[in-house]
Amino acid sequence: MNIIVCIKQVPDTTEVRIDPETGTLVREGVPSIINPFDENAIEAGLQLVEQHGGKVTVISMGPPQAEQALREAIAMGADEGILICDRAFAGSDTLATSYTLARAVRKIGEYDLILCGKQAFDGDTAQVGPGLAEQLGIPQITYALALEVEGRRLRVKRLLEDRYEVVEARLPALVTVVKQINEPRHAGLRGVMRARKAQIPVWTAADLEVDRSRCGLSGSPTNVLRVFAPQRHAKGERLEGEPAEVAAALYERLRAAQVL
Repeated sequence: MNIIVCIKQVPDTTEVRIDPETGTLVREGVPSIINPFDENAIEAGLQLVEQHGGKVTVISMGPPQAEQALREAIAMGADEGILICDRAFAGSDTLATSYTLARAVRKIGEYDLILCGKQAFDGDTAQVGPGLAEQLGIPQITYALALEVEGRRLRVKRLLEDRYEVVEARLPALVTVVKQINEPRHAGLRGVMRARKAQIPVWTAADLEVDRSRCGLSGSPTNVLRVFAPQRHAKGERLEGEPAEVAAALYERLRAAQVL
């Protein structure tokens, strides 16, 4: 099987800060990681290749530093990584991103399955995977909890709010995965050494022969005007001591607040 996994490098969610003046995310000096759902997509691809043979190609659209995310994926076991990087792609919304990724997939050529995390931690739209499938004109199955391949048939167990759903599709297809599908493996020393030596090709707008009116800000009908952190209007108080003392203190505070 030839499997393509789309990943994104995102700010470490425990370190995200917002500039109070500009209302934008502060990325300078903030560590970046592979989007956690995308790690599950990588693991799912590796497991399928272990069962059926083939290779896993990981692609990422982002700035030059996103190369590190691709090397981490190779260290996990992916066969190769490709960085899609050009100033023409800056400011892309999910529609423009899906278009650009589709151009990269077409340049790769033959593939059986595309895997994505269900959504990115920094955007939370869950739109790029389905958008990519639409651009390519292939079946899509989202929120995969388990997946099996038999010949050219794909069977996926989908996670819904209150039940499971089993869906089948013919390959090639695109699947987005949830966190519960697996436990991503840790990179071993051999994988880390291989990742350090790996050549990461960089594909630009010219390489992909894109329609520039469909890329970046020009191809993005969605505009984010402002990002802000909600203000806290109440303060908490921590009560410490023996259980009986804490219970008595809590009771007095609730009475004073006329809750009781």
